Amino acid sequence: MALFKDSIRSYPGRKEDPSLERNFRGHKDAVTSVDFSANRKQLVSGSMDACLMIWHMKPHMRAYRFVGHKDAVMCVNFSPSGHLVASGSRDKTVRIWVPNLKGESTVFRAHTGTVRSVHFSSDGQSLVTASDDKTLKVWTVHRQKFLFSFTQHINWVRCAKFSPDGRLIVSASDDKTVKLWDKTSRECVHSFCEHGGFVNYVDFHPSGTCIAAAGTDNTVKLWDIRTNRLLQHYQLHSAVVNALSFHPSGNYLITASNDSTLKILDLMEGRLLYTLHGHLGPATCVAFSRSGELFASGGTDEQVMVWKSNFDVTDYEDPLKTQRFASSSKSDAKILPEMDFSEVSLGMKSQDSFRNSQAEAVTIPATVTNTLEHIVSQLDVLTQTVSILEQRLTLTEDKLKQCLENQQLIMQSKAE
Repeated sequence: MALFKDSIRSYPGRKEDPSLERNFRGHKDAVTSVDFSANRKQLVSGSMDACLMIWHMKPHMRAYRFVGHKDAVMCVNFSPSGHLVASGSRDKTVRIWVPNLKGESTVFRAHTGTVRSVHFSSDGQSLVTASDDKTLKVWTVHRQKFLFSFTQHINWVRCAKFSPDGRLIVSASDDKTVKLWDKTSRECVHSFCEHGGFVNYVDFHPSGTCIAAAGTDNTVKLWDIRTNRLLQHYQLHSAVVNALSFHPSGNYLITASNDSTLKILDLMEGRLLYTLHGHLGPATCVAFSRSGELFASGGTDEQVMVWKSNFDVTDYEDPLKTQRFASSSKSDAKILPEMDFSEVSLGMKSQDSFRNSQAEAVTIPATVTNTLEHIVSQLDVLTQTVSILEQRLTLTEDKLKQCLENQQLIMQSKAE
């Protein structure tokens, strides 16, 4: 355990760091996808070994291997009730499994390429799948019937997810776009084109007002889908970002990368909280449990790791957060602050001054002190952002000066 705890980069303001709870070994090839059941008692993982593993964590750890696909399992997803599991494979099929009945599955055949993503709607009635055949397809689960396709991507579709209310679908593609679809009208309502490479993964913020995407350009980007504006941009990984997952509170985002690390971001303050080292190769997938108490990750090292988040969520239940989320229905409301952190890991604020002031003036309400701490932290972020911009301006000026000098030398050599 010490190996993992020592390799966690932690910051002040947390009661306890994330900790590795369990390390599952059962797959014979790279782990491609992980997901928790609603009750946190089961974890499903898919692998390049063409198998699914259902891990029963409570009350005693048991594992069941599900065999049926003829090629690598690329994606898995529990239904909201936890009674079904969907999987997609390189054999071009989608299967629906009953976790309590080992080996029984229903096969959906409609794609002509590898199925990269499967996702149940929040009511469990629909399933969206994404494939290398450049399409998304929507199915009814209980009637086991194909409904319709979305076909505007011009390259492989890596990921597709329903919005929390089921009205929208978001997709990520190797055509470097993220597309937002209206399920009712069956039309693309917007394309986000800010990524400089393939887009590997995308998901909705729990509020349904924002989306986050990860790409081969090593970045994570977040947009407000009501205004279609880029809210936040992170370039904290040194390699391709393969997957991401929102904490149910919406305050945190975890990412998995080819640089072998997991990173946990604080979205409300726009900062890196933790960098976790554990996988011995690229981290390929990551997912929070439905409660946010746990998260799981998988990698090319064939390991499935289950971590305890240990977040002190009550620290963020202040008036500012409440105001943001309560106003989510307004067109001008912003769930997340607009920030841009490229290739910079921002330092954390010191809270000693606040602790001292709280000790001297105990009559100040906790909500007021929490609000003041949040405001000061935002000022710290702004100050560091200004510093970053100043550094970039200095670099630009130096490059411009160098260009002018080179131009003068060229003119002189021509004159001679």
